[in-house]
Amino acid sequence: MNSAFYLGIDVGTQSLTAILVEAPRSEGDGEDRAEGIASRVGVHYDTELPRYGTVNGQLPNEDPAIGRAPPCMWLEALDLAFRKLGSGACREISGVSVSGQQHGSVYLRPGAEALQSLTPKQSLAEQIEPILARPEAPIWTDSSTTRECEEIRRELGGPHTVAELTGSDTFERFTGPQIRRFARTEPEAWARTAHVCLVSSFVTSVLAGRLAAIDHGDGSGMNLLDVRRLKWSEAAMAATATGLRRRLPPTCAPWTVVGPIAPYFVSRYGLPASAKVVAGSGDNPCSLVGVGVREPGEAVLSLGTSDTYFGLLKDVAVDPEANGHVFIAPSGHPMSLICFRNGSLAREAVRDRYGLDWPGFDAALRATPAGNDGMMMLPWFEPEIVPRVARPHVHRLGGLRDEPEQAARNCRAVVEGQFLSMRLNSRWMATQPRRLVATGGGSRNRELLQIAADVLDCRVESLEVTDGAALGAALRATGQRLPPLPPVGERGPAAEPRPEASAIYDAMMPRYAEAQRRAAG
Repeated sequence: MNSAFYLGIDVGTQSLTAILVEAPRSEGDGEDRAEGIASRVGVHYDTELPRYGTVNGQLPNEDPAIGRAPPCMWLEALDLAFRKLGSGACREISGVSVSGQQHGSVYLRPGAEALQSLTPKQSLAEQIEPILARPEAPIWTDSSTTRECEEIRRELGGPHTVAELTGSDTFERFTGPQIRRFARTEPEAWARTAHVCLVSSFVTSVLAGRLAAIDHGDGSGMNLLDVRRLKWSEAAMAATATGLRRRLPPTCAPWTVVGPIAPYFVSRYGLPASAKVVAGSGDNPCSLVGVGVREPGEAVLSLGTSDTYFGLLKDVAVDPEANGHVFIAPSGHPMSLICFRNGSLAREAVRDRYGLDWPGFDAALRATPAGNDGMMMLPWFEPEIVPRVARPHVHRLGGLRDEPEQAARNCRAVVEGQFLSMRLNSRWMATQPRRLVATGGGSRNRELLQIAADVLDCRVESLEVTDGAALGAALRATGQRLPPLPPVGERGPAAEPRPEASAIYDAMMPRYAEAQRRAAG
């Protein structure tokens, strides 16, 4: 099969990663698989670009609610990544696409046509800095927009109405509330802003040498896109900021070819002039492609500091509690996402409480029965996102007590509680997963995967994925609606649901739901 090389660039929070994959040129039957990763380079902002003074990729601020990063740092990292790739690899590139940390926004002055005439004699940062209307970009870690969230929510008719329209209730990190705060607190800077970009569309614009559209995937994380019509919502724009409509670019399908690579990259790094630039997208949509999830009924379970559950839906379905999100996946399907804050932090809290290591924790799971003889836990060691719980509190039910004699029971209760919560709070998706791909540190734990399979009643496969968002962007750079599957990665343990255990959890669900209703309000 005729193959070519495609570059994916992930502009992440702490680093920029570029991955070059060899993949089939043709669309084939939708089951093509990339042949392998040809090159991988990274730029760590704090250590390799220290002059920007970032800590974990963002600028220090006395207000912990403020999360911002300098766009020029991302541009300098982009130049450095191409230098690291080298001219030999760059000459082979047929297509490029970008994954950007979702929700972050960049603001440009009039004069963006300067992108068309960048000279290879100067760096990207030197040439583009003068057209930035704002030297700092708010990113997803920013939580300073509670007032703006409330104002937009009230203007549009409440959280459920906002979610029905845009796929999500207003959240502080989302771009719409961030734009509203900028327009309110810095009216002069807003007045000189001609173009609002997302991180992904900003870097895509630089690569293409022209202002790029915002794809439906990243656009659906702004509280501005009508997720059913796939157009900017006039009501949402009006509720966000005066004059926003003329500052937003058009929207586009995720597989849209924006144009050829800009001459800057041809002259400076040796990319072929024929290399195409495919619309960038958010890191969450790109991550789906990076693990090979692309059909409804497939989902990802990321078991990390927080636990994240996201997958593809047949149709748009909105969380009636307005806690979950609906984005648009690279395939054009609706994509659900729920984040549970109490992930590995809660599991570690129980482990440490009883003086265990991970082998001891696993042994406790093996020593206790499915269903824990009715003992349950609502494991809110930290404020929880889903359901919304402002004050941390651990609820023990069914005779469960916080004492050393029940250490094993508590280990099982925290894990079962997490997956029962996941099952309960994902019912609105109306799509029963037939396959879950588990990633993150917890995915290597066999006992954890077995409980997940039993509670969620589906097969759970673990996959070792490094830089999944960058890999997804590279596969998307083929410009196919169904990109090639990722190269075969290192697979870990897998678990099949056990009918007798799943039946026990079916019976537990009403009790768990009632306990959550009473405790969370």
